[in-house]
Amino acid sequence: MRILHILDHSIPLHSGYTFRTAAILREQRALGWETFHLSSPKQGVTAAMVEEVDGLRFHRTALPPPAASGVAELRQMRAVQARIEELARELRPDVLHAHSPVLNAIPAIRAGRKLGIPVVYEIRAFWEDAAVDHGTTTEGSVRYRVTRALETWALKRIDHAFTICEGLRRDIVERGIPAAKLTVIPNAVDVEGFQLSGAADPVLRRQLGLEGATVLGFVGSFYAYEGLDLLLDAFPALLHKRPELRLLLVGGGPQETNLKAQAQRLGVADKLIFTGRVPHSEVSRYYDQIDLLAYPRHSMRLTELVTPLKPLEAMAQGRLFVASDVGGHRELIRDGETGTLFKAGSADALAAAVLDMLAHRERWPAMRAAGRHFVEDVRNWKNSVANYAAVYHRLTDKVTG
Repeated sequence: MRILHILDHSIPLHSGYTFRTAAILREQRALGWETFHLSSPKQGVTAAMVEEVDGLRFHRTALPPPAASGVAELRQMRAVQARIEELARELRPDVLHAHSPVLNAIPAIRAGRKLGIPVVYEIRAFWEDAAVDHGTTTEGSVRYRVTRALETWALKRIDHAFTICEGLRRDIVERGIPAAKLTVIPNAVDVEGFQLSGAADPVLRRQLGLEGATVLGFVGSFYAYEGLDLLLDAFPALLHKRPELRLLLVGGGPQETNLKAQAQRLGVADKLIFTGRVPHSEVSRYYDQIDLLAYPRHSMRLTELVTPLKPLEAMAQGRLFVASDVGGHRELIRDGETGTLFKAGSADALAAAVLDMLAHRERWPAMRAAGRHFVEDVRNWKNSVANYAAVYHRLTDKVTG
């Protein structure tokens, strides 16, 4: 089985998208399949047109000349299609596997029709919903409706669709796509790649100014949908009840400046630690400093439909967390068993959930064990990637037959 994956971007860039991709590719290779990998111009400027990263070879697409919105996307799709056709003639894949956004699916469909290769499309989130969060459009705008129509157009023309969770599956079926044409490949973790949480490094703890503190924390990218502004809104009330609390925010992103300004306005800046981005190899040392993680995602289409990786990664490490009750979290988290859910958008509910968790540490060992068992037995990449096999074989048998 030879699969050409068409990607928005890939490692060495770090994102939930690239980590999921790398896990899928490694597990597919463990099954004995040959995988090839093409990234779109969204990868940015690269050192070479072919790069080896962590044992995986990535083919790159040259950046087209800059252009106005609309023209830029057309140029990107033409460039991706040309690279798909070039690589397909050389590598002779059995399947073209496009990953969201639709800017990858449309070139794959055109190339697949031209070359007689089956095309599958994996949707991790809808392009139009991501654009709303990035602030480049609003829900229901002309651009939003056009983009949604493009996604639906692509879904009706591919040979099979994959998606990452039940929320997205329901949305796709509601667009008129037959359920039989759709398979869920759930988000998961490589359990062996995560160590159970360890003792906090005392040197790092002293450097961060956390000695004697109880630490609430978040590790990741500071996007608006993550709800870190809500976490800051809840923090003064938490400090009133638990003066020893400190908030450790590890990472960076578009909201960092706003969050620092908000901390100043709330008068809690001296109780917050912004580490900036840290090397991936060092992340576990920072996780070890945190007593309780917070995932306060805001409720919007993106977070209601899409399941994140962070709670699964926390479970794999035996870490405790509170999380908003958006749909993506409810699909992953068993409230009171593997984590604690609170009402999305409510700073009071977030504060109450944190205080309840801190007041009942006797529950923590059972919750740690339940989370770890969940990822070991259910949400691991071996289980998830096995769901590709039947679809790939059916499509390639149809072609060869």
